[in-house]
Amino acid sequence: MSKRIFSAVEQKMLSKNEFVEQCSSKSITYTQAFKKLAIQQYDAGQTPPEIFKEAGLNLNLIGRKQPVECLKRWRCIVHRSGLSGLVEVRGRNARGNRKPKDTETDRLKWLEAEVKYLKAENTFLAQLRAKRAERYSGLSRNID
Repeated sequence: MSKRIFSAVEQKMLSKNEFVEQCSSKSITYTQAFKKLAIQQYDAGQTPPEIFKEAGLNLNLIGRKQPVECLKRWRCIVHRSGLSGLVEVRGRNARGNRKPKDTETDRLKWLEAEVKYLKAENTFLAQLRAKRAERYSGLSRNID
């Protein structure tokens, strides 16, 4: 995400574009159709700035680096999870809901697991100290 802040006028102007799903003061969400089209045009040899200009997006407004960064990110998503991965779910899980709060039982399970881990770590460190003490006690006998 860029550090660019869009004014209300700029947001309204960007929102009028058919390829912009939504626009806030800090980000632009492009339509899935535009993302697919942009990837196809890029694979056909067009440059990212050309693709965004043809879509009617002002590069001075959105940022000169945005087309390159967006296409890089979208192509990576398509490579990893296919075209269905291009659907935006910012800050939400696949059902569109925020992550549920941890319940007391979840927290209890996590704490029990942490205690088990720490006990195992203490046992390991005790064994390590014992071996180290054994090694150094053997050296002191050899010196005498």
